[in-house]
Amino acid sequence: MQIHHLPYADPGEPDVRSGTRFLLWLGRNQLGGQVKSLLWGLLLHLGIAGSPLGVGLAVQAVIDRSGGDLARAGALLAVLGAAIAVGDTMMHRTAVTNWITAAARVQQLLARKSAELGSLLNRRVAAGEVVAVSTGDVEKIGWFVETLSRFAAAATTLVLVCVGLVVYQPALGVVVAAGVPVLALAALPLLPRATRRADVQREKAGRATELASDTVAGLRVLRGIGGEDLFLGRYREASQQVREAAVHSARMWALIAAVQVLLPGLLLVVVVVYGAGLALEGRVTVGELVTVYGAVALAHHPLRNFEEIAMAYSFSRPSAKRAAGVLALTRTTATGPAAAGEPPVGETPAGDLPAGPLPAGEAPAGGPPGGDLYDPVTGLLAPAGLFTAVVCGDPDAAGRLADRLGGHPPGEPEAHVSVLLGGTPLDELPLGTARTAVLVQDKDPVLLSGTLRELLDVPSSGRVTPGDALAAARCGDVLDALAQASADPGGDPMNTRITERGRSLSGGQRQRLALARSLVTDPEVLVLDEPTSAVDSHTEARVAAGVRELRTGRTTVVLASSPLLLDLADRVVFVRDGRAVAVGTHRELLAAEERYRAVVTRETEEDTLVDIGEPA
Repeated sequence: MQIHHLPYADPGEPDVRSGTRFLLWLGRNQLGGQVKSLLWGLLLHLGIAGSPLGVGLAVQAVIDRSGGDLARAGALLAVLGAAIAVGDTMMHRTAVTNWITAAARVQQLLARKSAELGSLLNRRVAAGEVVAVSTGDVEKIGWFVETLSRFAAAATTLVLVCVGLVVYQPALGVVVAAGVPVLALAALPLLPRATRRADVQREKAGRATELASDTVAGLRVLRGIGGEDLFLGRYREASQQVREAAVHSARMWALIAAVQVLLPGLLLVVVVVYGAGLALEGRVTVGELVTVYGAVALAHHPLRNFEEIAMAYSFSRPSAKRAAGVLALTRTTATGPAAAGEPPVGETPAGDLPAGPLPAGEAPAGGPPGGDLYDPVTGLLAPAGLFTAVVCGDPDAAGRLADRLGGHPPGEPEAHVSVLLGGTPLDELPLGTARTAVLVQDKDPVLLSGTLRELLDVPSSGRVTPGDALAAARCGDVLDALAQASADPGGDPMNTRITERGRSLSGGQRQRLALARSLVTDPEVLVLDEPTSAVDSHTEARVAAGVRELRTGRTTVVLASSPLLLDLADRVVFVRDGRAVAVGTHRELLAAEERYRAVVTRETEEDTLVDIGEPA
């Protein structure tokens, strides 16, 4: 795999049982690149390791006054120099390719998982953790994958050097062969402590990143309540903890590096002293002593890869564990029967559905997704083509219900029961098909940076134009404001740039632009969670009327408690304690359901008792 071939057509199915298994899976998928890097690494290291042989032959040739041997030694050094140059260049090229392609694979896997989970991702994993995994962790994982081949080349070279020295000069070669494994493994006792310190550093860095992310996201609110200094102090404290942990970790790695310098130096002293004695006794020649000395002196080059692989693994293992944890998340699928019990008062599933909830997976035969939307958990039914309003009373419960209606169960036990669309469980549909059929806009939609034209350029049926959607969402004042802020000579609001998360707009303006974006998509079923909570009553009534008119003949579900919006709905479903307990029009429920009236009119329990004739 080359960089210009990215992105991958299919990044594969990762082994996410543990961080180590995930790293090994990445290494196996980079096998071709690893082999290339290994071969080029061998060329480099063997060229370096062979250089002392050429120098030793040249020294001995001078001593022997042999011009032919000196010429041959010179030619050998030239060949080895060329091998070092080519090997170093190509190993670096292939190693960086392995790094980039491995990081790209992980990023594609994370992007695919993010698209699969949607809004569930930041409910299951902290936003700062997601940022850390997709940035710093990806780099560390790529670093380890890249280091594997270079480490393998270095280890192979050391084995070949030891064997070669034993054959070349047994007396000195045995000493080197006994000492090199000690040098290579000397840092092992220190690695567990270094790894623990690295884990602590990474954990504290993740917390600091999460705190920074949350602070930036809530900066406007913090300024409003004067909390900037408080959160700045908290971040400063977290940053100092990261610094202290980094220094603590660096000390251990400095000790490991010192060991990697000290022990080869000691081995070099032993070789020189012992070799000098052998040379005085005539058991080795000067050239052989120079060769062995040079081989030991240059052994630090491949030995550095042992330190690097240890460091790379220590930093990448927790990163891989976090990435595997994110990649292991799945959408809850239909695995059990629907919630038992009879449909709530006034609810009868329409079409071919029997009276009562269907067990998941027993959908009636039918065509493509379409028809009534039915939630077996609450008993909520949204007939096809109608404007259905849902009143929950509990905003959190409304949010969880909206997620479940969109096929994104929040994770509670009853979430194993799939919502049915036209009798077909959403969990059994391909993800793309399910999202095309049902679109959920939560109560805090996000606007990405870009122009208004880019904001509204979303996958859609093509039946609703951006102009129609903006008109239905009553965005006239928003367009005027954008036109005034436009750098375009014509003042075209569609070309005006919107800042990240729409921070330059008011809450009501952001909410209406997000609603227009949802209307443009024109899904089979549109689920809106409190779409007008940030606008005034007059605008709310106009927005509700515009949505109802534009969505005529399409299924629309709105979770809200505003009387202005509820009065325009074809039917209203009252959900209490997780079950749909009443169905009717807004005015019918006001007259017949005290609990509904209490939620919609914000009456207290005392007011309700007085209204129904009981003593307060």
